[in-house]
Amino acid sequence: MLNYIIKMLKTYIYFCIFLIMISCSNHSEKIKKPLNVVWISCEDMGPILGSYGNQIIKTPNLDKLASEGVRYTNAYSTVGVCAPSRFSIITGMYSARLGANNMRTGDYHNYKTPEEVSHKKNIGVIDKAGFNIPEYEVVPPPHVKPFTEILRKEGYYCANNFKCDYQFNAPFTAWDEVSSTVSFRDAPNGMPFFYVWNTLLTHESRIWERSNKPLTVSPQDVIIPSYFADIPEVRKDIARKYSNIEAMDRKVGELMDQLESDGVLENTIIMFWSDHGGNLLRQKRAVGNSGLNVPLIIRYPDKKNAGKVDDRIVSLMDLGPTVLSLLNIKPPNHYDGKAIAGRYEQEPRKYAFGTADRFDESTDMQRSVLDGRYVYIKNFMPELPLIYRNKYRERIPMNSKLIEMDSKGKLQGDAAYIFMKTKPVEEFYDLKFDPYEVDNLIDNPSYSSKIDQLRSELKRWQKEIDDKGFIPENEIVKSFWPNMIQPVTENVIFSINNQGKFELNSATDGASIGFQIDDKIGTENWDLYHKPIELNKDQKIAARAIRIGYKASEITSN
Repeated sequence: MLNYIIKMLKTYIYFCIFLIMISCSNHSEKIKKPLNVVWISCEDMGPILGSYGNQIIKTPNLDKLASEGVRYTNAYSTVGVCAPSRFSIITGMYSARLGANNMRTGDYHNYKTPEEVSHKKNIGVIDKAGFNIPEYEVVPPPHVKPFTEILRKEGYYCANNFKCDYQFNAPFTAWDEVSSTVSFRDAPNGMPFFYVWNTLLTHESRIWERSNKPLTVSPQDVIIPSYFADIPEVRKDIARKYSNIEAMDRKVGELMDQLESDGVLENTIIMFWSDHGGNLLRQKRAVGNSGLNVPLIIRYPDKKNAGKVDDRIVSLMDLGPTVLSLLNIKPPNHYDGKAIAGRYEQEPRKYAFGTADRFDESTDMQRSVLDGRYVYIKNFMPELPLIYRNKYRERIPMNSKLIEMDSKGKLQGDAAYIFMKTKPVEEFYDLKFDPYEVDNLIDNPSYSSKIDQLRSELKRWQKEIDDKGFIPENEIVKSFWPNMIQPVTENVIFSINNQGKFELNSATDGASIGFQIDDKIGTENWDLYHKPIELNKDQKIAARAIRIGYKASEITSN
């Protein structure tokens, strides 16, 4: 009887050990499962969601995301308009450092194949020196590349649906696919993904393009910034803006449902952000808080720090380095962007810096520094009005109406403030008491110490980055394209190393190389070359090189 009990006890112990081993094995598999990253990118929107305190706009899906993630209150774009801002996001570098600070250099909203790219010689744009500016592409230093190439080298499927707008045509090496239909679901089985979903619903153009859609917010309920007159046109367009945000939120909910139903939400980092601040007058294109402050929410797979509010100063340039850091990839040392989370998290910023130069046909030069409470602005062309004429934004009914009212002297108080006919050389605002930035305290002695501090920081920063805003744009273009001729990337040369593998090289410094094998040859999708390639004797390979801002090489094959 005793032997039987001992035998049963041993059996029970072995069984328990087996269950523990299975449990540990399953746990280990969960830990080892690679993380995915999804960016939810919206347009032209400040932090006016429910989770940021706006009780009029109903954004249940983004509010849920914030409750399950970390919400950043002091996140800023580098420029108050999309293309220079997105340049900083994809490169991790200040646009004013690299001469990408003028909006916009060409028609690069969406990806084009090299054969589809063309550049108009006259688009009706004159720089501050009076010279014609054609379409061109920014040419960064050779070491500056889209950070997505790093992810691709590390085995990530990178897909973009579907906006680029980087001040250069997106290199075919930057993404596995860019299209209006691509999804995270297109990632090869078992391959981790970095997926960017862009929505245009909140873009300034949707104020007029969606004017026939039903309003989901009543014009009577909207919050009117004090720098706008309370007139029907203003209320209606703000209601449209709010309704567009609600429509965007519903689309975000659909995407989140897809991630959850596909079983990938549990190992996917979600990052929601806007490319710059609001889409109305004194918001878009502005260098103050209204133009640069954006929402930023990061949700982790395990809902780490759920509901946390982070007041650190963050730049949208930090997004790329943060993705790399969260995936245990060390960001390049040359980045202006800083990782704000993950293995390579860096010291927080003390300040955010903003720039404004040419916007379409209108040229100005402003610089700003913000610390979360105070805003210091330096106007380098104070002889110009704050609200300059811009054909694109005047398609918004309220904008053209306010400009008309100003011309007739019908605006008063704060509503007249933004229509100043010339600008002070310096502006200084205390957001704690003046959230709409209409009370310039630059001559208030009570703030002299803080003003001196921010003034010095702005000077230091401009010197550090060698601010290209001081250079007429035509000179910048000539530095990129000598004699106004776009340089061409050298063709790919094939060689076989001592291990019998193909090595691909281009003589152009800074060129990235894409390649295609067998059935993929002739398609628009290119694999990124980053190590020697082993081929069977019957396989065919084609390759092409591209440096940012250069014309792509010809396609060559072995």
